[in-house]
Amino acid sequence: MKVRAIFVSDVHLGTRGCQAERLLDFLREHEAEYLYLLGDIIDFWAMKRGVHWTPAQNTLVQKILRRARRGERVMLVPGNHDEALRDYDGVSFGDILVRREHIHVTAEGRRFLLLHGDQFDQVTRYHRWLAVVGDVG
Repeated sequence: MKVRAIFVSDVHLGTRGCQAERLLDFLREHEAEYLYLLGDIIDFWAMKRGVHWTPAQNTLVQKILRRARRGERVMLVPGNHDEALRDYDGVSFGDILVRREHIHVTAEGRRFLLLHGDQFDQVTRYHRWLAVVGDVG
């Protein structure tokens, strides 16, 4: 099925909780003009404690890169778990553009602000240590 845009967040690659297989199944069924990766795609917080990287996670990354190479517009808007990528606003890695935020315009002309949303989480914003401790539990 071809759709105009797909919006994905909180994949948490590198963790046991990552459900790469489910996302792969979805992406196999759906093509898009735009693929928006809206934060916490890679979980650098959890990976500091240990990496759990499966073949399905490799396949998922390869599939996204392939889609970008074939002309699907892929954009990564980092979240709090992959916030190190925010320093690369405006930089393209291969065919994937990193943006702190982005405006998506629908086919009908409606405009939507795309961001991860962690900037509105008071714990993440003002008490980062508590967010990290909570993430461990």
